[in-house]
Amino acid sequence: MKSYARTDIGSKRDMNQDYYYATEKNIGSFHNLYIVADGMGGHLAGDKASKLCVESMISYITNTDMVTPVSIFSEAVAYANHEVFQASVSHADYSGMGTTVVAATIMNDTLYVANIGDSRLYLISDDMVQITNDHSLVEEMVKRGDLTESQARIHPQKNIITRALGIDSQVQADYFEIQLKKHDKILLCSDGLTNMVEDYDIRYLLKHSASLEESVDNLIDRANSAGGLDNITAILVEYD
Repeated sequence: MKSYARTDIGSKRDMNQDYYYATEKNIGSFHNLYIVADGMGGHLAGDKASKLCVESMISYITNTDMVTPVSIFSEAVAYANHEVFQASVSHADYSGMGTTVVAATIMNDTLYVANIGDSRLYLISDDMVQITNDHSLVEEMVKRGDLTESQARIHPQKNIITRALGIDSQVQADYFEIQLKKHDKILLCSDGLTNMVEDYDIRYLLKHSASLEESVDNLIDRANSAGGLDNITAILVEYD
């Protein structure tokens, strides 16, 4: 297993409210762990939310006695939600803050994924497939048939998400289990990438880059050249 991760402030923002974690070292019962969080809120609040979310999940996963990946992720998400929510109601500067989160671990040829919000995870195998579902207003409109995918990308409400960690005392995440093959790749990213770069361009750049490092750098460069309207974070993992 190997990975490369990078975050970039983008071309328009004055603060990076994304936060990530990537390791191939043992952490609790996990042999690896990858997390991307994209915070939201006023000055400093989004930055606080994403960092606290990731650090809380890491703390829970490190110290739990549980061994089932989905159960660990479920409890880690609940713990992180509690920590972010309590911080938001305890400090005026953090009021209303929240964060998206997408997290993954690989154990015994299986990819385990948890997600809340519109940060995404893609599986790049014979093709590139989005595994996670966006918890966003425009995604609901697409599913109802009210918008096409192309219309959704330019819709004025495309940044409104319907689920976020830390907004309420309870949170609902989605969980996925995917069987992997050797040399499959996994991309975790914030919407600062996917709002700027179409899926077919992401697929092309991944296919025509020589290494994980070059792949991630090319993705971030493409997002910035397309406008870089938001913070951009990407983790690319190769399963070997």
